Amino acid sequence: MNLILLGAPGAGKGTQAEVISEKLGIPQISTGNILREAVKNGTECGLKAKSFMESGALVPDEVVIGILKDRIAEDDCKNGYILDGFPRTVPQAEALENMGINIDKVVSIDVPDEVIQGRLSGRRVCEKCGASYHIQFNPPKKEGICDKCGGNAVQRKDDAPETVIERLRTYHEQTAPLADFYDKRGKLVRVEGQEEVKDTSKKVLAAINA
Repeated sequence: MNLILLGAPGAGKGTQAEVISEKLGIPQISTGNILREAVKNGTECGLKAKSFMESGALVPDEVVIGILKDRIAEDDCKNGYILDGFPRTVPQAEALENMGINIDKVVSIDVPDEVIQGRLSGRRVCEKCGASYHIQFNPPKKEGICDKCGGNAVQRKDDAPETVIERLRTYHEQTAPLADFYDKRGKLVRVEGQEEVKDTSKKVLAAINA
């Protein structure tokens, strides 16, 4: 089964992709990772991407999709895959279709903006080891200090309240319209995000298997 996961920043999309990958035995494909891998392996599409990346320019959609097509042709994708982080816009989704990439289901994890703002603005990440905390739901034992390594647990710039609001605005403008795009094609299933990750996972897996 070929899947796409949609969801605003902080909706837990990445975590759910990991859960689905493990349960269904299919790879989670992140466009950032496949770009880096293609560049490293020196593929034709990777070399094209490298020139854009080195100049600081955005890699064009057709190059990204070319790399994606190479990746999903690999053996571990024979039984399906999960696209995480792509497409981000309707033109990208149209480009996927035009290149003959078939998607079976698109799962949208829906979480209200105010919940996401609370999740992200309350998140703290260790500067040293990367451990993640939340000031309300999972605080470190000592405020501002990582339980695991004693490093500083700080708020990342992209989790600052004003940045979160901007990230959500961009999501609603550019990525949210994908839900209508796939709904019209009969491929969209919506899942209401839950407070507990495992509860969201149950709903996501039930939606996929329905």
